[in-house]
Amino acid sequence: MITEQNLEKFRVQCENIFTQIGRDVIGQKEVIEGAVIAMIAGGNVLLEGVPGVGKTRLVRSLGRVFDLPFSRIQFTPDLMPADVTGTNIIVKGEDGNSTFEFQPGPIFSNIILADEINRATPKTQSALLEAMQEHTVTVMGVSRKLEEPFFVLATQNPVEQDGTYPLPEAQMDRFMFKIIVKNPSLDELMDIVNMTQKTMAEVADAACNGADLLEMRKTANAIPVATEVMRYAMMLCSATHPDSECASEAAKKYVRLGASPRAGQALISAAKVKALMNGRYNVSYSDINELAYPVLRHRMKLTFEAVAERVSADEIIKMIIDELVEKNKIKDVKSAAPVVTETTVESNAADEGENKKRKLFGRK
Repeated sequence: MITEQNLEKFRVQCENIFTQIGRDVIGQKEVIEGAVIAMIAGGNVLLEGVPGVGKTRLVRSLGRVFDLPFSRIQFTPDLMPADVTGTNIIVKGEDGNSTFEFQPGPIFSNIILADEINRATPKTQSALLEAMQEHTVTVMGVSRKLEEPFFVLATQNPVEQDGTYPLPEAQMDRFMFKIIVKNPSLDELMDIVNMTQKTMAEVADAACNGADLLEMRKTANAIPVATEVMRYAMMLCSATHPDSECASEAAKKYVRLGASPRAGQALISAAKVKALMNGRYNVSYSDINELAYPVLRHRMKLTFEAVAERVSADEIIKMIIDELVEKNKIKDVKSAAPVVTETTVESNAADEGENKKRKLFGRK
């Protein structure tokens, strides 16, 4: 049973977490909030952005703030699965006999930074699938449990395509969020340069530990979700499928394959954390609408028509939300902006005018 003391403790811990991260990372408020929500909810995060916008620094700072062991894996085309999971090596004992001994790989940590994950071959990428979903690693027929809490925070560059391997749908689906890291504003850029002139190292202090994080997750799981809000969230996920009973017109036109059931699980788990961050005991429509973007944008396969018309996944999600709100006549909702709008460099100008014509609804 969640109490007012639990709620206040959760709020204070979150404020402390954001304060400490802010000592290392300038701006990127939506990105930081999304990463923290996913970590508390127990999900993995894919950060996408051009080089130099602070993706790796954010992950390193999260390791310091949560006071958890941190491993970095630099993905390259020649990286092998054993370089990630570990392998059995031959060890000679004092008696002269040789035995196999398991040498753990960098995956055996609490926070894993999978840097430029799309540069590794599909064979190496698949080494992360079991760890990301089941939190276990199987080597030579022996399964080993990973220590909790366990998170994979991956980064990828959307511009550089030479020597990269697109992530398969099975792996993309294991990321709770795909967060777009935008370029900093002019003022933020000045603050970044001024800060890094003093030191390039992270200076954030620990705000909580692994046990505190697991307790925050337990508290968030106890948050109730009204039947109407739960049904709306599931309808939103189902509406991304062009052949479902809840299919939206936007999905029928622009989506070839919609979101999996993991999207519904991620949407509710993350919405509970967001509700607590905002000091509420219950999940609202606005929580669902705001989190729909990072939850769904990487789980939809777009049609050729969407690509040809340069319609982004975020625009399609807006259309689906608008259609659901109007169709189901949901009351007491307000306009809400996505966590981060996903646009390409080439289509920014065209999308800006089009985005102003559309509305996104959320509960007051």
